[in-house]
Amino acid sequence: MEISLRPIGHVKNRERKQHFGGWDKTVSDVVVNKRFEPALDGLEKYSHAMIVYWMHQVKGHVIKHHPQGTAPLVGIFACRCQARPNPIGISSVKIVRRRKNVLTVRGLDTVNGTPVLDIKPYTPQYDLVKNAKVPAWTKKLKY
Repeated sequence: MEISLRPIGHVKNRERKQHFGGWDKTVSDVVVNKRFEPALDGLEKYSHAMIVYWMHQVKGHVIKHHPQGTAPLVGIFACRCQARPNPIGISSVKIVRRRKNVLTVRGLDTVNGTPVLDIKPYTPQYDLVKNAKVPAWTKKLKY
């Protein structure tokens, strides 16, 4: 089966290269195509959203990877690394404001021009996982 996706918009920010850490300070505009502007109605009432995007600069994929070059070797599905079979990224972000078709957010870990596939509101009923278990090495990663 083949799946076809079309971006709903793109990211505008000052980031030109991927890097480890510091994304919590990054402010980005998610510029949604004008025809989808009404789809943003009501999103400004949420404090956070999840941005689904296509990591367009990724070249190729791997099956195993050392996250950030220092963590243990794990399968690509056991980390949040970019070199995935389908380079789809998801980030939980703070909503700063919405103006017409532009959603300004903080904490989006993407570079300028990244295609956005979807936006979902962050809702604790669905998204918050209490007592989640993660490997100890994840606590050493830069975010």
